[in-house]
Formats: sequence, C-alpha cells, structure tokens
Amino acid sequence: MIQISISDQAVKQISDMLAEEEHSNMFLRLGVNEGGCSGFSYSLGFDNEQSDEDLELEINGLKVVMDEKSSPLINGLSIDYKQSAMGGGFTVENPNATATCGCGSSFRTATEAGKPEEC
Repeated sequence: MIQISISDQAVKQISDMLAEEEHSNMFLRLGVNEGGCSGFSYSLGFDNEQSDEDLELEINGLKVVMDEKSSPLINGLSIDYKQSAMGGGFTVENPNATATCGCGSSFRTATEAGKPEEC
C-alpha cells in the first residue's frame, strides 16, 4: 500500500487553494515526470479528471490521486508547507531519492534514473 504524508500546514494551504478553484470537484494530483537535472521531477497540481488506473488516497480529508506508474517512486513521500519572511512554499522529502538537484525538485532513485536534462 502506498504511503504519502502531508503536514497539517500543507493540507490547510492546499485546501485554501482548492477553495479558490472554479470547480468544486477538484483534487490534488501527485506524479512524477521524466526530466529535471537528476532524471525525474515532481508534478503537483489540481485536477478534476480521474482514470480507472489512478490510485486514490485520502489524507487528512484531502483527496489525493496519482497515476500507478508514479506510485513506487513517491511511496513514502512527505509534503510540508513552510512560511518565511520571503513567502511560503511547499517542501517535498522523498525517501526513495538517492540524488536530488533544483532544491529537491528533481531526483533519481537507486533503481530508476529517469531522463536527466542539462541544467
């Protein structure tokens, strides 16, 4: 079973952002795309379309959907939201990542290299 954790601060921020969306049936979609300087990059965004192959989780009342292909690469992922004097932003910690770049936005694992791009 896939395990993803999202901090209370991140859930609140995501919920606030979802409330501003035009469609009431939007949810958080997580995924992984090939690319970035380490081989993979995270995909986090809102969506309102779901396929039969998608995996669905509920985390602190938040609907989270991901494609099945991404799930092994992000199993154990932790998402947090940090506020500072310069503004706020989401942070991602992935226990599967063996190398990262781009402040952690790009990664590779011990078994998957992805398709690294020039930085």
